[in-house]
Amino acid sequence: MRTLCASTLIGEFFVIGFAGLVAMKSDGASMAAVWTVCGIAMLLSVLLCGMITRPGGIQLGWALQIALIASGFVVPAMFFLGALFAGLWWASVFYGRRIDEAKARWEEQASAGPDAA
Repeated sequence: MRTLCASTLIGEFFVIGFAGLVAMKSDGASMAAVWTVCGIAMLLSVLLCGMITRPGGIQLGWALQIALIASGFVVPAMFFLGALFAGLWWASVFYGRRIDEAKARWEEQASAGPDAA
């Protein structure tokens, strides 16, 4: 699960950065405000890569997905990209857990030896 979720978060890191470049051109927000918010979100996406397996890591990831969708009020394309990454996040968590469970079963069978089969 860790690898899939981290891949999604690194992709989000770049999307947030590019969205910051687009948001800089809007008249409604100052450059300092845009880069403060984007910087915090980018830092969170990188830090979450190491926190995925810790308690609350997945929930913080969901909070980041919601914030990404909400950023569509500043950069309208982020409604679509945020929803896309929320779907990727769901798939990363869902299939990552299934892969982890399959690995655990395989390791359990391998450690039991050939007589267990």
